[in-house]
Amino acid sequence: MADLDEKKVALVEEDEVDTEDYQDENENIEEQLIEENIKPTRKLDYSLQTPQERNELVKKIIDETPPEQLTNKYLTILSDYIIFAMDKEERKKKKILTDNRMVTVNRRETSFQGLAGQLENGEDGIYNMIANDKNIIFMPKVTITEEDIKEIPGLKDLRDAIDNVEKQFKAATGKRKFLLKKQLIEMRQDQYVLKSAYRQPMYMMNVTKSFSKLQLDGKITITEDGQVKSTELVSLFDQKHISALLCNYSKLKEDAWGKFSSDSYYLMEDLDNLIERTLKDKYPLYYDLLIYKIDGKQNIEIQELLNKKHGIKHSVEYISSLWRNKIPKLLAEQAQEDYLIWHYTIQERGKWKRCSRCGEVKLAHNRFFSKNKTSKDGFYSICKCCRNKKK
Repeated sequence: MADLDEKKVALVEEDEVDTEDYQDENENIEEQLIEENIKPTRKLDYSLQTPQERNELVKKIIDETPPEQLTNKYLTILSDYIIFAMDKEERKKKKILTDNRMVTVNRRETSFQGLAGQLENGEDGIYNMIANDKNIIFMPKVTITEEDIKEIPGLKDLRDAIDNVEKQFKAATGKRKFLLKKQLIEMRQDQYVLKSAYRQPMYMMNVTKSFSKLQLDGKITITEDGQVKSTELVSLFDQKHISALLCNYSKLKEDAWGKFSSDSYYLMEDLDNLIERTLKDKYPLYYDLLIYKIDGKQNIEIQELLNKKHGIKHSVEYISSLWRNKIPKLLAEQAQEDYLIWHYTIQERGKWKRCSRCGEVKLAHNRFFSKNKTSKDGFYSICKCCRNKKK
């Protein structure tokens, strides 16, 4: 318990206190009084600005209240009334953790980001725990979409009713506002109960275990603005999909190995080829970083290895960002470019043009040339690669 308390105090010392933690404090005190059915002998005066003034009022209330009514909950509420008169910096300096602040602290401690921050290997540490536990159940995040509102019977009426109650809540005060707030919470929960009844969510246990059995076929299309889109369950065109594949690379590779009739085998082969083609020559540091991460090395160790080999010392946070964002983005962009070149060479006759700077012939497409309305073909004469180098 002492360690937990120290961590909570440290969070208060290190993080800037969010304004929203305190903006409704007076209102919360009134809600607690109503909820506990407590009626103070004197009305709490929120116009009193200093702790000293509020302390004098609380003393009078305590003197006038029978001892049996001075419950622990009542005394806690009165204490909060005094504490909330302090300014935020004073509370922070005195390391005071109110109920409102503890809600924020505990939420941070149990969040994905909080857990990842406590692991040296960051998010990858979480993925490693998931991959090694066969009993972990993946619960999908449920959201209410516009399509749900249109198709699920009764959901639109419920959303309209929520909007109506929200308007009343904004104008209400005192006990009525407290009751409306509870009603809103229940109505918002009902949305998800209604959706779950109509569209039951799917739960998966240890995705890597059944990876080789998945059917990964789908349809690939090119949109009007030239973007490559895929309906495949796992697509190398999608940055997030690539990030997930890399985080679970060893397990997925092992599961797909030698299963030549499985889509997963060829997906992992395509990923390997894409990595070699994209990173090995153009981005050798990223390539080495990726290999180190797949080998299970910690960020602090990778930092030293990259510094020794490339003479560049990135922070462990930046290494994590490269691994989770930059590298998957580069791979996804290269996969899209490869598909466009194949499509406009084999499937459909495309238009090509020579870059006036590097002399390479490239596809006349907004992936390779920036658009220019004043030119004849609608593109600049210099390719994006050369324009970026110029900058």
